[in-house]
Amino acid sequence: MKIVFMGTPDIAATCLEKLMADGFDVAAVYTQPDRPKNRGMKLAFSPVKEVALKYDLPVYQPENFRDAETVQTLKDLQPDVIAVVAYGRILPQSVLDIPSKGCINIHASLLPSYRGSAPYQWAVLDGLEETGVTAMYLCREMDAGDMIDTAKTPIGPDETAGELLDRLAALGAELLSKTMDRLSKGGVEGVPQDHSLATYAPMLDKSMCPIDWNKTANQIHNQVRGLHPWPVATMELNGQKFKVHATAVTEGSGYPGQILGLTKTGLKIACGEGAIEIRSLQAEGGKRMAACDYFRGHPLEV
Repeated sequence: MKIVFMGTPDIAATCLEKLMADGFDVAAVYTQPDRPKNRGMKLAFSPVKEVALKYDLPVYQPENFRDAETVQTLKDLQPDVIAVVAYGRILPQSVLDIPSKGCINIHASLLPSYRGSAPYQWAVLDGLEETGVTAMYLCREMDAGDMIDTAKTPIGPDETAGELLDRLAALGAELLSKTMDRLSKGGVEGVPQDHSLATYAPMLDKSMCPIDWNKTANQIHNQVRGLHPWPVATMELNGQKFKVHATAVTEGSGYPGQILGLTKTGLKIACGEGAIEIRSLQAEGGKRMAACDYFRGHPLEV
């Protein structure tokens, strides 16, 4: 069974590595074009391209599939199946129709919940205790295709979105390999989603970063976890801006935003309900530090 793989970030690279390790016939890899990165703005390869080059796989990087020549190039590869993981491009019907066994997508949520570009982040932001990955057939509507299989995992109470993604990548890789094995042995029928239960996970942006101390301690803790490692929650203290990397829900009360004191492990601040302890922060222009270490060098008047 000939596979064309499409993906771009780390979670997709993990899935491609798994397919190669399990001996599948990956004929070619599609990933987004090289982009300028960091202060030097040098062109950087995507994680998927790095893996593809490691295995000497042909790499294609079209901006889109709007022109006939790009679609024809894909047709000429004659894939039996196209495996898609966080490719970052919407595939037109002309592409979906190419493989005889369909286009298979691994999505980082338990569909139909959290369709969209930031599913695992919103699962943490919303305080879910469980999420997972879904193998599904792609269709023209975003994340709305028939489901093939799922794999579930709990979300730790202090787990960040970045930490969760690492686990979902491994879980998704196993599910993709399992799905490809099933497809290689014959047709696999999907189950239609209940579209009435669909929820959406829009892209994150920096407008979500500032902490609103009127929210409950749990909501703020989830905000910090869900926005890490990007775009990262922020707060202001004595006119200075800080990134907030880690928190813990703790006991305490006061008016929202009131500093309740310094502890051995951080800075305690009152919320609309309960209190939060800032465990790790980063002053503007500075490095990430344990809060107790930072305030030892920068005394704070409570």
